[in-house]
Amino acid sequence: MADSTSLNTITANGVTYKASDYAAAQAAKRSGRNDALDKNAFLRLLVTQMQYQDPLDPQDNAEYLAQLAQFSSLEQMTNVYTAVNQLGSMIANINSTTLIGQLSNMVGKEIQWVHETVKTDASGKAIVDANGKPVTEKTSYTGTVTGVSITDGTPTVIADVKGKVAQVKVSDIIRIGKIPGQTASGS
Repeated sequence: MADSTSLNTITANGVTYKASDYAAAQAAKRSGRNDALDKNAFLRLLVTQMQYQDPLDPQDNAEYLAQLAQFSSLEQMTNVYTAVNQLGSMIANINSTTLIGQLSNMVGKEIQWVHETVKTDASGKAIVDANGKPVTEKTSYTGTVTGVSITDGTPTVIADVKGKVAQVKVSDIIRIGKIPGQTASGS
């Protein structure tokens, strides 16, 4: 008499497979995807396993239920992961929309900002202080906001400085509006 493991195998094209593996591969071929195992494929696999199990040595029902519970948990975790990613995207869109709305109120207003640059020597190499930190120089500019931009998640305003266009990081802005008694100037 054949052993019980040989009853759970299928030979196709000279290669012997476990019945469950063969059924899963065939199901994947029929669905056109062999890299995805969704809930329906899992249930088909479970039914196929039950069809081809040895009646003299059946598998424990508790094992099937445990597999189903594990798959269900995995599916729920995948659903939660997908929902959290979608929520993150929605929040990012809301934040961008709100930020654009707030920044668009600045259009037409005068702003002042400070731009910090690293000092370099004649060869273009950064000058460093005694602690090894680059020496920086701050320059103040004044201009009129003509537009708003968000590029790669970084908010900027577009300013006109005496006919020249400057893209200014929101974090560099130190004043919005004119100071009474001052004339507009740009460096």
